[in-house]
Amino acid sequence: MNTFPFTCEQTCRNTCSALTRALQHETALVRLSEEVIQQCDDGDIQEFMRDLARNSSEQVIRIMQKMNEVQARTQILDNIASSFDSLGRPSVPH
Repeated sequence: MNTFPFTCEQTCRNTCSALTRALQHETALVRLSEEVIQQCDDGDIQEFMRDLARNSSEQVIRIMQKMNEVQARTQILDNIASSFDSLGRPSVPH
């Protein structure tokens, strides 16, 4: 049984659906951990959940960094492609 059904679209532009999905799950884990910390009276469990929230927060940052890399790479490739397009076009006299 697949708890987290996901199919990669393979056609991502400027973003990645897999990274977006991972970001959503890690963000949800941070929120869940924070809620448990607020409601739990056991100091040991609170500390454990703080550690989980910290780890998930670090993963959120890593995912966002990778998403930024994907977007930057796409922009670079788009700029390269557009520079070739502009070289092939005849100039229009004014």
